[in-house]
Amino acid sequence: MPVIKIIEPTRNLHTHKLSIERSKRRVAAYARVSTDSDDQENSFDAQKNFYERYIKENPLWEFVGIYADEGISGTSTKGRKEFQRMIEDARAGKIDLIVAKSMSRFARNTLDTLLYIRELKEKGVECYFQKENIYTFDSKGELLITIMSSLAQEESRSISENVKWGIRKSFADGKVYIPHKNFLGYKYDENKNIVIDKETEWIVRLIYKKFLEGKTFRQICNLLMEKGIKSPTGKDRWRDTTVRGILKNEKYYGSAILQKTFIEDFLTHKSKTNNGEVTKYYVKDSHPGIIPKEEWDLVQLELERRHKLRYSFSSKNCFSSKLICVDCGHLYGTKVWHSTDKYKKTIWQCNYKFDKNNKHKCLTPTLNEDEIKRMFIRAYNTMLSSKEEVIANLEEALKIVSDVKPIIEEIKTTNEEIDKVVKETEDFIYSSLDKETDRKKELELQVKYDDLVKKLKDLEHQKEEKLAKESMINAFIATIKDKKEIVTEFNEELFNVMIEKAIVNRDKSIEFIFNSGYKVKVEASN
Repeated sequence: MPVIKIIEPTRNLHTHKLSIERSKRRVAAYARVSTDSDDQENSFDAQKNFYERYIKENPLWEFVGIYADEGISGTSTKGRKEFQRMIEDARAGKIDLIVAKSMSRFARNTLDTLLYIRELKEKGVECYFQKENIYTFDSKGELLITIMSSLAQEESRSISENVKWGIRKSFADGKVYIPHKNFLGYKYDENKNIVIDKETEWIVRLIYKKFLEGKTFRQICNLLMEKGIKSPTGKDRWRDTTVRGILKNEKYYGSAILQKTFIEDFLTHKSKTNNGEVTKYYVKDSHPGIIPKEEWDLVQLELERRHKLRYSFSSKNCFSSKLICVDCGHLYGTKVWHSTDKYKKTIWQCNYKFDKNNKHKCLTPTLNEDEIKRMFIRAYNTMLSSKEEVIANLEEALKIVSDVKPIIEEIKTTNEEIDKVVKETEDFIYSSLDKETDRKKELELQVKYDDLVKKLKDLEHQKEEKLAKESMINAFIATIKDKKEIVTEFNEELFNVMIEKAIVNRDKSIEFIFNSGYKVKVEASN
């Protein structure tokens, strides 16, 4: 008969270390409190004192230290410096056991919890959660951890939803909040009402005025810095994005759109622009306006026009970014004739008229500024003389432009199809067996998913374009409704805010295209 000799294990099953290698386990504790209030500070200190005593009193444990984060959200481990330091020390082999009060103190995110515990387990580091009485090296540990982590995550979700409900309830009640410390032009009075700040409102008016005069964001920034005006955050330097934000903010005409952004994922806390995913609230006349609504509408038209330019906007002259050659589609620019003699003259011509690389043969004429100005006056007065008809046509066009229901329905259907592909992919991953068949199926699902995502982006773009066009038409109608008198002199501001572009034809006629899409062709004067 064979002789069987039993060889007792000499290494720990989980740590893979020799059983006689270390008589004491190196133990650290992790503590966290959610806020930095006074009461929590006491709890914070109490936790640290407790764990130091708790570990040192155990004769089989060697105290390594306390890792403690204060005032940090529990829904993510990314912002917790001490937690990350502890993990790094564990990876470096400085810790054998980590003690934490509970799963919710360690992490409320199931994925983070399991990933870290499994990584620590591979490194031979065990975790012990006192409240749940779970040792992660226990055979039941991982199952219990998964269950408890899910519960902790659901608790975090519940807290997040309660906070969101409170915010949305205040939105639905029309409560408008302005971060007045970083918001030019407004402040709160003693009764906590939003009132105009007389010391800074003029800055807002200046920004709007200069923009309508044709200035770029950068030029406005430079002007403000030259005047020694501080930015909304109190800095000497102004940024283009700050000026743009002020020009787009509806609060400056006395109304407010609430819930422009929302927290998409309660775990990441990332803010996302609200493109229709959650309810928005428009509160009209919620507070005193600094900028008249008509002027604000004109600014939005000009912002949209500049955004749509396929070339860089130039503020050198009001015609610089609007006169376009019918032959090649490029801009007109200024040229100086006879620059050194008494016949000196500034004219406008296609910038690419004599360019060797221009494949188009540009036969469009040169123009002088006086000609362009006279032709605009005629175009504007022509439009104004047919104002009622123009408005009626635009209002009819609005019925088509503003109908985004079919697109929204298609977006909904596409999202449902994406969800189906994601579910199909998940099922495939868990049931895959044959490698060759699996690779083919995987590629099919990936292509299908990519096509649907591209389709969804296209639909979202179409929806945004329709909404932008609707906004432009409404603003244009509001602007011309009260205009009655014809103009006799060229007005640069009027040209800037009314005209999207002006196409120069070979016969010297110009087709003026207004921001609403309305077109007027003006023949050249003899």
